[in-house]
Amino acid sequence: MRAVLQRVTRASVRVGGETVGEIGGGLVVLLGVARDDTAEDARYVLEKTLSLRIFDDAEGRMNLSVSDTGGGLLVVSQFTLYGDTRRGRRPSWFDAAPPELAEELYERFVREARRSVARVATGTFRSMMEVEIVNDGPMTILLDSRKLF
Repeated sequence: MRAVLQRVTRASVRVGGETVGEIGGGLVVLLGVARDDTAEDARYVLEKTLSLRIFDDAEGRMNLSVSDTGGGLLVVSQFTLYGDTRRGRRPSWFDAAPPELAEELYERFVREARRSVARVATGTFRSMMEVEIVNDGPMTILLDSRKLF
């Protein structure tokens, strides 16, 4: 499972011109599921997401996690994180999970996140979405459950 985390001051997602999810300060989680991912991959990425100390404390040092700050999460499914561009000019999506598995693990991630974070918003799975992100920093972190950073 891969995630692109962006620390934000605010973010929203629209489908068909209608806002379906939004948060103030916190993290946008662009979440991609691989064909061989399991619940353990989802658990690992969520635990990392919730515990990374990438928010400033009172002294201006990055010592706080999104859990510490009470920030929100905006979780958006993003199968394109598994686009393989090594050959040719058109990405291959072979490594991306089929929609049924991807949705199951995406929903698991969101359910588990809601147990730990007060504000969890989402996009709409398998929809064309417009994601508006005001990146704070900018701060962008890549997570991959198979490349344990």
